[in-house]
Amino acid sequence: MKTVKRWGPPLLLLAPSLLLVGVFVYGLIVVNLQTSLTDSHTAQQATGQAPTAFVAAQNYLDLLGSPDFQHSLKNLLLYTAVFLVGTMVIGFVWAWLLERPARGEGFFRSVYLFPMAVSFIASGVVWRWLLNSNEGESALGLNRLFQMVGLDFLQNPWWNNISVGIAAIAIPAIWQLSGYVMALFLAGFRGIPEELREAARMDGASEWQLYRHVLFPQLSPVALSALIIIGHMSLKAFDLIMSISKPSNYQTKVPAVDMYVFKSSYDYANAAAVGSILLIIVAVLVVPYLIHTSRKDGGR
Repeated sequence: MKTVKRWGPPLLLLAPSLLLVGVFVYGLIVVNLQTSLTDSHTAQQATGQAPTAFVAAQNYLDLLGSPDFQHSLKNLLLYTAVFLVGTMVIGFVWAWLLERPARGEGFFRSVYLFPMAVSFIASGVVWRWLLNSNEGESALGLNRLFQMVGLDFLQNPWWNNISVGIAAIAIPAIWQLSGYVMALFLAGFRGIPEELREAARMDGASEWQLYRHVLFPQLSPVALSALIIIGHMSLKAFDLIMSISKPSNYQTKVPAVDMYVFKSSYDYANAAAVGSILLIIVAVLVVPYLIHTSRKDGGR
């Protein structure tokens, strides 16, 4: 007997979620895009006291041609690179060390994961003190620690550094999310069948060869997922930077901070344009991954 598919009940069940997502996600994306194509740059326009005009892509061209916004994009690239490398390397090493069951594993796993429970704002307040830029006799935080142990040459202005100040803010981000990457890799290690290890050892593989040729290749999907998740989080960095630095600090400017500054000055058009640019950057990173995952699941 042929089964008739009934689409009504499933659609009715999903309707509230589809409606909310449609209005508050895709609907607001459309509104944001529309705003970014206007000349709404003043408080009068924001309150409806002055007319707004359609300027097409002029806001985007002005932003991308601005040295200040180019500096923000360079800072974002540097922050993302340091953040990705730090979290992936440290998280993987921690997972590798905990991969074989050992005494005290639960304690160390909890210690590594604990920073995730702290908000970026709270940790940013602490790290602002740790990364204090004072040096010499007035040194505080890490600079003071370096001074006490005789490593004065390691003292530096941290996030006040003119050229790479944003890289210092990646340090607390790495501290906070390395445990999450560790959990992903540890789950990947534990998901590898024990039979593969035994078969490799019976074939005469050393421990390094076992990891290099058998275990590490099995972790490729986990590594890709971790890169996508951590990468898109770094592109949207805002709260940690704001809690350590200031919106007016040129050394640590990123697009999300620019968007906040534009919005605070009633320049909704440029703020919306920055938001759209960030959305495009995140989409370039995430959409290919989603397509790849969808095709992989569909081929099963």
